[in-house]
Amino acid sequence: MGTPEEIREKSIVRTSIIGIITNVMLAAFKAVIGLMSNSVAIVMDAVNNISDAASSLITIIGTKLAGREPDKKHPFGYGRIEYLSAMIISVIVLYAGITSTVKSAEKIIDPDVPDYSAASLVIIAVAVVVKIVLGRYQISAGKKANSASLVNSGQDAALDSVISAATLVAAAVYLLSGFSLEAWLGLVIAIVVVKAGFDMLRETVSQILGERNDPELAKSIKKTVTGFPGVLGAYDLVLNNYGPDSWNGTIHIEVSDTATTEETDGLIRSIQEAVYREHKIILTAVGVYFVNTKDAEISEARGKIADIVFSHEHLLQMHGFHMDKEKKILRFDVVISLDAKDRKAVYAAVCEDVKKAYPDYRIDMVMDTDFAEG
Repeated sequence: MGTPEEIREKSIVRTSIIGIITNVMLAAFKAVIGLMSNSVAIVMDAVNNISDAASSLITIIGTKLAGREPDKKHPFGYGRIEYLSAMIISVIVLYAGITSTVKSAEKIIDPDVPDYSAASLVIIAVAVVVKIVLGRYQISAGKKANSASLVNSGQDAALDSVISAATLVAAAVYLLSGFSLEAWLGLVIAIVVVKAGFDMLRETVSQILGERNDPELAKSIKKTVTGFPGVLGAYDLVLNNYGPDSWNGTIHIEVSDTATTEETDGLIRSIQEAVYREHKIILTAVGVYFVNTKDAEISEARGKIADIVFSHEHLLQMHGFHMDKEKKILRFDVVISLDAKDRKAVYAAVCEDVKKAYPDYRIDMVMDTDFAEG
């Protein structure tokens, strides 16, 4: 069977090869039909099929390169190459759309009269069905393999089926009325392709820049962590993505101040093992906040400060509370929502209110971010 990574790679390569063969055959048929019938829309459709074949080839190359083992230069591996290949596919789609826009505009100014045949229309109709099937297959396989490149190729194929169907409509209109919509249809098709290219590019660039943690994934990881006896809370989860299905991260946990160093060490190791086993995520660090459970005065202060903190709008969490009565220091972290117009102003207001309640203490309050905030 092979490892999950090998199975994933084989699935992507197999699906992409099917896409290449299908698109090259469709492009050849459409090019011949388009030239014979003097149809700019069909020729543009053929060019689009060639770009689809190129996209599938890039997907294969990107997947192969991304599968390389980590080395000294790239210790986190080469998984992000898949995002670059998805971006290249987006650029190809965008270029094809822009080129088609220019050519269609030229045909509007200097139109040609199409000459459709029954055979050409049958082949185009078959192409519609083939593209629908291919698009669904690639999108389904791409989602299963978590491959943005494959999903992009599938979306492009689905778009092609709409384009081919529109070409059939234009042919029907011409045969029934003698009015040619060829050039205008070509322009509409080109604009749709340009928009699709921009959408794909925007999504891929967003992935490269780094998106927020998946809320459901973050929730399930925290559930796993807080499921361990002795863990009073899990916070500050940060996940770093180094390609599809390649993650590492850090998290903070709260434990009782009665826990020994040995107990805490064993707990951290167990958490790291469980998170990797259940979620395939490597926790490179697990920070620890010790919660006071022995001093009633500190416990009371924690509750009082929590009331002050959560009386403010946009406050999501408070954790890591520590009170040093001898040195007169209060330390804790607060999570302020990204929805706040001015997070620094909210932070300052909270800090001021806590200072009023505890004027003799130095307030060390850290502003955190919830990277999975919905």
